[in-house]
Amino acid sequence: MKNRSIKLCILFLAFVIALPAAAFAAVEPTPAPHAQKQAPSVNLAPTARSAILMDADSGTVIYEKNSHDKLPPASITKIMTLLLIMEALDDGKIKMTDKVQTSEYAASMGGSQIFLEPGEEMSVEDMIKGIALASGNDASVAMAEKLAGTEQQFVAMMNERAKQLGMNDTQFSNPNGLPVANHFSSAHDIAVMSMELLKHSEVTKYTGLYQDYLRKTSEKPFWLVNTNKLVRFYSGADGLKTGFTSEAKYCLSATAKRDNMRVIAVVMGEPDTKTRNAEVSQMFDYTFAQYMNHPIIKEGDSMGTLQIEKGTTPELPLIAKHPYSVLLKKGSQTKDIRYELKINGTLKAPVQIGQPIGKLVVYQGEHVLKEFDVDAPLSVERAGWWKLLKRSFSGLF
Repeated sequence: MKNRSIKLCILFLAFVIALPAAAFAAVEPTPAPHAQKQAPSVNLAPTARSAILMDADSGTVIYEKNSHDKLPPASITKIMTLLLIMEALDDGKIKMTDKVQTSEYAASMGGSQIFLEPGEEMSVEDMIKGIALASGNDASVAMAEKLAGTEQQFVAMMNERAKQLGMNDTQFSNPNGLPVANHFSSAHDIAVMSMELLKHSEVTKYTGLYQDYLRKTSEKPFWLVNTNKLVRFYSGADGLKTGFTSEAKYCLSATAKRDNMRVIAVVMGEPDTKTRNAEVSQMFDYTFAQYMNHPIIKEGDSMGTLQIEKGTTPELPLIAKHPYSVLLKKGSQTKDIRYELKINGTLKAPVQIGQPIGKLVVYQGEHVLKEFDVDAPLSVERAGWWKLLKRSFSGLF
């Protein structure tokens, strides 16, 4: 009897000890009065096979989805073609008024075209319109031959420029995006080359047009209508390039600008144009609602002088060809933001346009907010010995 009483007491004590722990385990802790649940991550472009959303000035990625997947880019390829054209214009290799003659090969391109005839001549400016608005495959090849002599040589230039820009997911095989083996890119790389093209601010004069005419003074004027309908229906949209093939589906690299903030949105593999345009519009809406730009340097501002050793030009003024800014969440502090330009010493000629020459480093206090690559604004050839000798004597006297 005594042993039984002892056992009952032990069981009762074990129950009493275990009770608070069981009660505690059954009741969820009360949250702090001001605690808030973390906002769910944003889900943009749900239908796209891959996508990316980027600030055009700083290159800051706002959102991405499978952004490095290597996919057929279709006519978005023409962004690189337009970039090489704009750089050739800046470098003085061609002018807007130059005539471009169409070869039989260029005229034979299928798909989207402006129906160039063999031997037909058209100005560089009109060719740009034909590429930017109508996505002319024939105009793209005609310009490739104008700049490089052959399409193959132009493709080599495209791939070299892609390498310079760090486009590691990209391989070009033609200048227009028609289906061919070993021709691919990614949403990330397309955003990078779109950002580079937009440094030539005049390009949106063409990509932002909704309609125009070619051969205006001829008996058969050709009406151009932009394949990117957002330039008409989304406020602030002014580019950049659409693309479609049965393999690539519907693709778009789009840009819009509001309140001095420019955004790039790229989607690939969309099922139709309606879905593509709706998802890109939502990407723009999200960015303009959530973010702001803090300007660092305005377009046209002086950034310093670049010294070039043994060049035809001994020094080159660095003028900002595009704005520099940092992307911040709306409501962020902007005090103590400053920048430093760090040039990679004195460069030796020859210097190629677009060649990296240094960095623009943006700080907030002692914290680095952003680093921008600074490129050579023009090409500078190596000076001959006679010119260098005269320069030496002029320095002495």
